[in-house]
Order: sequence, then C-alpha cells, then structure tokens
Amino acid sequence: MDTKIEKKKGIRPKHMGIAAIVGLILFFVIYLAFGDTSSTLKVEKEKITISEVINDKFNDYISISGLVNPISTVYLDAYEGGRVLEILIEEGSMVKEGDVILKLENRDLYGQILNSENILATKQNDLRQTQINFDSKRISGQRSLLESEYQLKKAKRNYEQNESLFNEELIAKEDYLQAQENYELTKKSYEVNKFQTEQDSLLSVTSIIELSRDLQRMQQTLSMEYERIDNLNVKASTDGQLGTLNAEIGKQIARGQNIGQINVLTNFKIESTIDEHYIDRIKKGLSGTFERDGNIYHLHIKKVYPDVKEGKFKIDMVFADSAPKNIRTGQSYYIKLQLGEPTEAILLPRGAFFQSTGGQWVYVINSSKNFAIKRQVKIGKQNPQYYEIIEGLEPGEQVITSSYDNFGETDKLILNQ
Repeated sequence: MDTKIEKKKGIRPKHMGIAAIVGLILFFVIYLAFGDTSSTLKVEKEKITISEVINDKFNDYISISGLVNPISTVYLDAYEGGRVLEILIEEGSMVKEGDVILKLENRDLYGQILNSENILATKQNDLRQTQINFDSKRISGQRSLLESEYQLKKAKRNYEQNESLFNEELIAKEDYLQAQENYELTKKSYEVNKFQTEQDSLLSVTSIIELSRDLQRMQQTLSMEYERIDNLNVKASTDGQLGTLNAEIGKQIARGQNIGQINVLTNFKIESTIDEHYIDRIKKGLSGTFERDGNIYHLHIKKVYPDVKEGKFKIDMVFADSAPKNIRTGQSYYIKLQLGEPTEAILLPRGAFFQSTGGQWVYVINSSKNFAIKRQVKIGKQNPQYYEIIEGLEPGEQVITSSYDNFGETDKLILNQ
C-alpha cells in the first residue's frame, strides 16, 4: 500500500541559491543601466599642469626665427676660362664696381689672338694688292679706251673723206667700201673696249668692297678676342662685400664657372622658413616685429616662395624703416609675425596635450577638483601662447594642458593630492 509523502514547507537551501543568482542578475542589469562604466586612471596632481580657460583678446601671430642676409647677392662667374694667376682681393673685403679681384691666364686664347692677327694682316695685304691691281688695270683700260677712241675718230674721218670723193667719182668704189668697213670695225672695237673697261672697273670695285667687309669682320673678331683677354681679369660688377671666393693660385677655372659672390650691403633682408600649416595665411605685405637692445624693429614680407620642402616654405622679409646698427650677415632674430588683427575669443593656454589629441578633446577638471573628464572641443587659430576655443569650453573652466601620453584612452582621471 502506497505511503503519502507530505510536502515540506518553509525556505529550503536551493531556494536561497536561486534568490542569490536572481539578485546578482538584477544588480548587473541596474549597474549597466545606471552605473558609471567609463575607464578611470589615478594620476598625481603634482605631475600635471592645469590651466584656466579665459576670455580675452586673441593676438593672431606666430613666432619664427630668421637669418640675416644681404638685400641681394651678385654672383661672380668667369667670362673666360683659365688658370688663376693672381688673387688681388681677399674674401670679406669691400669692393667697388670695376675692381679687379683676380687674374687668369689662358695660353690657348693667346694663340687664337695671334692667329687672328696673322689672318687680319693677310686680309690687309690682299686688300692693298687688289687696290694696286685695280688702279693699274684702270689706267691701262683708260689708255686702251683712249687709243680706241683715237682710232675711231681717224677711221671716221677717212671714211667721210672717201665718201665725199666717191660721190664726186674721184676714187674707186673699192677704196670707198674699205674705208667704210674700216670705220664700222673701229667703231665696234671701241664699243667693246669701252664695255670691257666698265666691267673691269665694276668688278674691281666689288672685289674691294668684299675685301673691305672681310677686313672689317676680322677687325671686329680681333676686337672681341682682345675683350676676351680683358675678361681674364675677373672684376667686381657692383659695389659691396666680397663673399665666398672659390679660387686658389694655379687652379684651373672653366668658362662660365661660378667662383664667388658679392654681397650688396646697402640693405638687408631676413630669410625664414615657416611650417606649411600656415601657407594659406602667409601673404606678401604681412608685418612682423622683433626686439633688439631694447628697441622694436618693424619688418614686412617682401616675397613668399611657392615651393614647399620637408613640410616648410620660405619667405623674405625687409625692414620697414631702420635696421639695427650692429646688424651682420648670418645673425638670427626671433620675429613675431602678425597674421591678423586681435579679436575677442575664448582662450586656452598652449600645452603638450595638443600633440596627443590633435586638439580634438581635453580633460576638464570638475568643480570639486578631484577628477577630470574627457570632453570634445574645437580649436581654431593658435599663437605661441594660446589656442582659440571655438566650442566645448567656457571661461573659468580648468583643463589639463600637460602631455596625455601616459593616459591612454582613459575617459576619467582621478586626481590624487
């Protein structure tokens, strides 16, 4: 016969286990819904830099370093090649336009000039001989022409006499015809002789003109070669200071080779390189200042070079008024280059955090100053002191501006005293 089993009442151990599991699940759900799941990191307050956000005038400028150079540089090139024979002026000396700096020697050039002189002398002799021949032939032609003219007159007179006698039937017809034929032959001979004399004269004149032109060309060539001899004296093309001089006694210099430069010291310019980040904002005419010996000197941009090399581009600046009295080529100045007019803005002091975040977010200190929360921000312009805050921060808030490299991707920093 079956025995009826009575159900036990009250809390049993398995009930307690189920309740504990349910409680844990509820706590986890509530924590996920309402708890703080952000990552945290404890940092020493003494090891970070905290800066306050302010509202002030934003001075739109950048600081750049510049190198002093002469306002212009004139390069010395060898117009003629040769061996350095003598150096008359040393590097660093002041020169005047036309001063001989060094002398070259070129024996091949000397040989070319000697050969040109010989050719010129030959041309001169040919011209003189042609003129002599022309004069002799002209005189001979004139004599021959005179003789022909005499014979023509004589033949004409004889013909006219025979014609008159023939008409009066005093001479035979044969005598008359011979006189007529002789006159006609003499007349044609005179015309031929006259034509030949004119042609010979024209030919001689043409030959003399051509020889004269050749002689003139040879004289011009020789004159140019004499100039080449003068170009062996390398001269200063302007007033200034002789800079580098790449020449030594006995050194062979090629034609057209650069051997030095002259620095024009009537004024100076300052060359500087700027990060390509500013290339759209740097324009000709922008002003800059620097301080030297308690004085402020003003500059403006004269030229912006278009080429960008290794992330930088180059500018030239000139003095707007006076330059320092002790200015020297090669000196360095630190210049404040003004990019725009001052404007009212929210400002955050510059710091190493920018290299870590690119200016996209910062750690903002809470009011109790015991922790800092990551916040997205938008940064506009910047100068050597401040960043312009466009959005994300308000004046009076405090921000960690030192490096974030050790914080990783932490959302919240716990600040330990």
